Amino acid sequence: MSPPPQHCLHASFCRLPVIGAACAVLVLAGAYPAMAQDNPASGIEGTPPHASMTPDLAAGDAPGDQLPRSDARTVKFEANNLEYDNEADVITASGDVLLSSEDQSVRADQVRWDRRQGTIYADGNVRLVDADGNQLFTESVELTDRFEAGAMGELLVALRAGGRLAARAGERGEDGTVVLRDATYAACPDITPEGCGRSPSWRITARRIVFDPSESRVSFNGAVLELFGARILPMPGLAFRTDGRAVSGFITPDLRVSQSNGVEVSGSYYWRLADNMDLALGTYVYTEVAPMVSAEWRHQVDRGAYQITGFATHSRRISSFTGEPETERDLRGYLFANGRFQFTPEWSVTGSLRRASDRTFLRRYDISRDDRLRSTVNLERIDSQSYFSLAGWATQSLRLEASQGQVPVALPVMDYRRRLTDPIVGGTVEFQANTLSLTRRDGQDTQRAFASARWDMRQLTPLGQIVTVTALARGDVYHSDENFLTPTEVYRGNSGWQGRAVAVGAIDVEWPFVGEAFGGTQVLKPRLQLVATPPIRNMAIPNEDARAIDLEDSNLFALNRFPGYDRVEDGVRLTYGLDWELQRPGWRIKSTVGQSYRFDTAGAILPDGTGLSERKSDYVGRTEVRFRDFVKFTHRFRLDKDKLQIRRNEFDATVGDERTYVEVGYLRLNRNIEAFEDLQDREELRAAGRLAFARYWSIFGSGVINLTDRDEDPRFLSDGFDPIRTRLGIAYRDETLELGLTWRRDFVTAGDAQRGDTFQLTFALRNFGLR
Repeated sequence: MSPPPQHCLHASFCRLPVIGAACAVLVLAGAYPAMAQDNPASGIEGTPPHASMTPDLAAGDAPGDQLPRSDARTVKFEANNLEYDNEADVITASGDVLLSSEDQSVRADQVRWDRRQGTIYADGNVRLVDADGNQLFTESVELTDRFEAGAMGELLVALRAGGRLAARAGERGEDGTVVLRDATYAACPDITPEGCGRSPSWRITARRIVFDPSESRVSFNGAVLELFGARILPMPGLAFRTDGRAVSGFITPDLRVSQSNGVEVSGSYYWRLADNMDLALGTYVYTEVAPMVSAEWRHQVDRGAYQITGFATHSRRISSFTGEPETERDLRGYLFANGRFQFTPEWSVTGSLRRASDRTFLRRYDISRDDRLRSTVNLERIDSQSYFSLAGWATQSLRLEASQGQVPVALPVMDYRRRLTDPIVGGTVEFQANTLSLTRRDGQDTQRAFASARWDMRQLTPLGQIVTVTALARGDVYHSDENFLTPTEVYRGNSGWQGRAVAVGAIDVEWPFVGEAFGGTQVLKPRLQLVATPPIRNMAIPNEDARAIDLEDSNLFALNRFPGYDRVEDGVRLTYGLDWELQRPGWRIKSTVGQSYRFDTAGAILPDGTGLSERKSDYVGRTEVRFRDFVKFTHRFRLDKDKLQIRRNEFDATVGDERTYVEVGYLRLNRNIEAFEDLQDREELRAAGRLAFARYWSIFGSGVINLTDRDEDPRFLSDGFDPIRTRLGIAYRDETLELGLTWRRDFVTAGDAQRGDTFQLTFALRNFGLR
């Protein structure tokens, strides 16, 4: 219902012609702005569509007293009631008052604007929103007529990025900076004028907090962290950015207790050098060993970015024989660097460097559990029709029993491929040239070069079969020396120069059938492949990259089931299989099974135990089951072709959601052969899970168990149940806090990385940038 027309709201304010429940547009220009209403609020009776809202000039008002219009600032003004005191030159608005200008606004129960002083007084449920969307709640505030400066009583600042600042008193400077005294910061996902929807799990109290919206920065003076109401940690010099960008400061320390190093307390200082570079310096203090330092440098340049990380200490190693620290101290450390640079849309270079002082440093200090460190460099050119790579790599072995002298360095490694734009005889043609040079300090050196051409034609027949015809021709040249230093004879090849020619022809036919089944859609796809390759000089060629061969569903229909290039499967073979897929709402099931048959017996290069050494291969397959994001199950198998004994049995299963889940993995390889360097039998069980209880709490655990016994691998001395590593912990996680305690037990001693228990406390303040 519209209010009745009012031409005089109060006896002392009769000089304002027409004022009622109104929505006006004001122009604030200095201390004496003009006021006009272009479009009065609809429903105000008795007000002409373009009635003037310009008040009569009071004594002393003159056009010359006003600033030029070019310096004016337009402000939208809404209120239920509006009054003007002409003598005092004061405008008073009440009832759902809203002042907005550009991207800023003020809401209040009542607003009093003193035009002579150029000040605005807002009172009652005040909410001020700045240009960045941050909200300030208070009971009263004093501002300039440009929404700039002002003093406030108890107030609450709700940051747009999340979180709130509360204080007993504060003020807002002319540049928009808010200074709060006796203040508190808390990350709060749900902001209301009354505060958080629930009591935050942590907060930071301070004598003084300065919030600079222009820099999106919050700085603390005398800050103390409180966790669940308890004061636990002073935080001198604390500052953070509300836009998520990093600022210099200390990082929350970590606490850990381990068998090898005792109690560990670590902390870092983060130094924001510029928007494109930063540096983190860390210290690690232990009760059982000497301290360690670390540094991480990151730098982004116009054409790429790189980072360098290093750890260093001067400590004693633990003897693997006595279990006691040695008398001499060694300089130990680890260096890691990587980067990528894009010079043009086609050309780029990537590289990485990983190097440790010794084989157990990373494991002892719990930096990494990798058993090898690989350093690489790669210059690449990529376009729509070609690829070029000039690379090199070197590997540092961290396995205690491995010989570093037998580990190769590959430099250079060149690969070039080009696909012709126009088809030839209905198919695509791709050329490839590749070179590789491997050198070893105490082993065989090998160089290789080859060139190949491949033609593929893919057609769809009128009956729906997908037919692919492939032809491949390749020429190889090898050179090797000191072949006798390779421990496994079948990998050596003949020393000196060797050459060979490779030719492969294949035809592959797939015939998918689609129909309805079980309330969904099923696809049944038989597949048949014929591959023919003339006899090839394999055993005279060194085998560097084709050693780990095993029949799997992923390579069943490959032209060459050896990985790499050094071995090529020759002869004529027929491969046949069946794919089946069922999709229905929420469900997806995929399954494949297949076998191959060789027409000749020249299979000497295929080792026993791979499932490929005889005319008929073993049966191999895979099954996948998905139910929404709740159930994921994958099973891979290989069955003996004669007795259907399980030669490979592997499954991975996940059931649950992010809060409560169970993961189980199992692998058993039963090749039924004598122990071979790359084909050992083994059996392993992996399990992990998390159980959520209450609302924010959960317990979690994981374990890896080696089930291999002496019958499967004579090198093992266990009885078939040998735990490798177990973990158990409890965690708290809400919208603002992550807190956890983890116990881990390692059952294997690797050098001075001793078996034993490790306890770790994890702590992270979410929505704040501290961890």
